[in-house]
Amino acid sequence: MMKIIAAFLFLLVSPFVSRCFSADIESDKQALLEFASLVPHSRKLNWNSTIPICGSWTGITCSKNNARVTALRLPGSGLYGPLPEKTFEKLDALRIISLRSNNLQGNIPSVILSLPFIRSLYFHDNNFSGTIPPVLSRRLVNLDLSANSLSGNIPSSLQNLTQLTDLSLQNNSLSGPIPNLPPRLKYLNLSFNNLTGSVPSSIKSFPASSFQGNSLLCGAPLTPCSENNTAPSPSPTTPTEGPGTTNIGRGTAKKVLSTGAIVGIAVGGSILLFIILAIITLCCAKKRDGGQDSTAVPKAKPGRSDNKAEEFGSGVQEAEKNKLVFFEGSSYNFDLEDLLRASAEVLGKGSYGTTYKAILEEGTTVVVKRLKEVAAGKREFEQQMEAVGRISPHVNVAPLRAYYFSKDEKLLVYDYYQGGNFSMLLHGNNEGGRAALDWETRLRICLEAARGISHIHSASGAKLLHGNIKSPNVLLTQELQVCVSDFGIAPLMSHHTLIPSRSLGYRAPEAIETRKHTQKSDVYSFGVLLLEMLTGKAAGKTTGHEEVVDLPKWVQSVVREEWTGEVFDVELIKQQHNVEEEMVQMLQIAMACVSKHPDSRPTMEEVVNMMEEIRPSGSGPGSGNRASSPEMIRSSDSPV
Repeated sequence: MMKIIAAFLFLLVSPFVSRCFSADIESDKQALLEFASLVPHSRKLNWNSTIPICGSWTGITCSKNNARVTALRLPGSGLYGPLPEKTFEKLDALRIISLRSNNLQGNIPSVILSLPFIRSLYFHDNNFSGTIPPVLSRRLVNLDLSANSLSGNIPSSLQNLTQLTDLSLQNNSLSGPIPNLPPRLKYLNLSFNNLTGSVPSSIKSFPASSFQGNSLLCGAPLTPCSENNTAPSPSPTTPTEGPGTTNIGRGTAKKVLSTGAIVGIAVGGSILLFIILAIITLCCAKKRDGGQDSTAVPKAKPGRSDNKAEEFGSGVQEAEKNKLVFFEGSSYNFDLEDLLRASAEVLGKGSYGTTYKAILEEGTTVVVKRLKEVAAGKREFEQQMEAVGRISPHVNVAPLRAYYFSKDEKLLVYDYYQGGNFSMLLHGNNEGGRAALDWETRLRICLEAARGISHIHSASGAKLLHGNIKSPNVLLTQELQVCVSDFGIAPLMSHHTLIPSRSLGYRAPEAIETRKHTQKSDVYSFGVLLLEMLTGKAAGKTTGHEEVVDLPKWVQSVVREEWTGEVFDVELIKQQHNVEEEMVQMLQIAMACVSKHPDSRPTMEEVVNMMEEIRPSGSGPGSGNRASSPEMIRSSDSPV
């Protein structure tokens, strides 16, 4: 008898042991590669076994210690066909799955809804059919299966999900009565199904819009029920029989077990129950250590309002939803709906539009630029964006990650840089006094910016230009690594766009007159940036009489008086020693860049070479080898 019980326990427990202790990030990787091979997709995924899965694979989030995959987000990725059930059995540490806005078909695998740690499922806007699986994870917080072809009854097991706050089942073919639902629900939408009977009292507080489109449904908040169409309240779920329960007492027993057999079964059942509980406890403890997700679970949306982040999405057309175009190499995986739901704050307003910091529901932070006064049509806009997106990666160039085009709205998506921009670092807070930026940092930032602009000019076969070089567009990481942003937009903008005085201070004379930008006008703008760095004065800043300060003209007038030292930022003079020669050399380069005649200006590649000569690699301050003098500066082709 005991041998039989032992064998039974081994067979019962071995699957739990296997799943609890053998799963790791490597097995998750193999399961995801299997998913990619079994589920066709029109959008290319960068899932490659040769690169790390955590932080590199599109749509993948890992636990804090990178031990397990905890989130899978592939919305709008062109997935089609059925989902492989066995694959998700291996991904048992998942907390968030978002496969919405694809063309997935077939039944929803029951294993997905019953994953032990699943919190949020977003499967809406697909073509799933069949019934909703009755076995649901009690950890579910958000469940969205709307806009599919699901049929059958709403599972009564939903009432057991005590943590569920967001339930969306609208636009399906569900039928039968509505079961009792958990009390913590904050958002509910069951509209446009074939539901019948009365609305349960537990959910009568939701608006009528949550139930519209169900002609056979009645009761508050809908029309009152008549005696003919009143359905009985859903009965509670029948408790599942636990281990050790028998059919004794149900009906007439034909055979009576002996006392010894009953005692043996009771003892064996108790041992079995104890072992199973111990194993499950151990499993859960292990998973909590390795499966904590650093990503916050998205909160329920009380009203599913479509006007969130309206600041940069007011012109988005319903027919063009999910038309956000990503470039290859981007690890982001969200769609336009995610972007429009994001909380946003204005970072700044420039000559080409307003820039926002957008924080998506799962915690991803991006920068969204809302363009204004775009003169280009859709085809021209897309071709220019593709040209910008094809620029080969460079450490000093901020890549464009995605774009959106509609008749009334044009959006660009970039990475968010936590270090701010060069203007903030150089000028600081005008009211509280700006922080003094040392010469070493200024020189390095300008050199790296020059390298980024030179790469933009050369990588495109001399066909692409920046068009909007200014200190706010020189972005910085937390480690102060420089990335040049906002390039390639100028050709799309209307010639009638009102240019703020701050931006006007960077524009070459010919660009102001003709509103046409060239690579040589980029060189002029970079020269103004160098002058801004050297003088500490903001380019284009107005004086008390609202007169725009022209930095090149001001510098030339000071140099003409043979007192070059007056040009330089007083903070540099206070702090630095033995760098006067380097500062004069940099001033000479800047004045060459802002020459009035475009043909007299150097190329950006030549500018980089001249700057590198000032501070050869490994050299300290004052080691420059270029001859320079105020006379040489005065003899350059000035803009005056």
